Amino acid sequence: MFWTMSIILFVLWALGMTTGSTEGHWVHLLLLFSMVALTVAVAQRGRRLSA
Repeated sequence: MFWTMSIILFVLWALGMTTGSTEGHWVHLLLLFSMVALTVAVAQRGRRLSA
């Protein structure tokens, strides 16, 4: 689930950057949320493998 969220948010960020409609720095929050979701996904996968 977090992998999917991360990919979707990253794609939205990339689209926001390429279309030029960045609405200031708000589009970078998508990248931040994407990285947080990716970090959580990796942490949960590591915890699941070690258990």
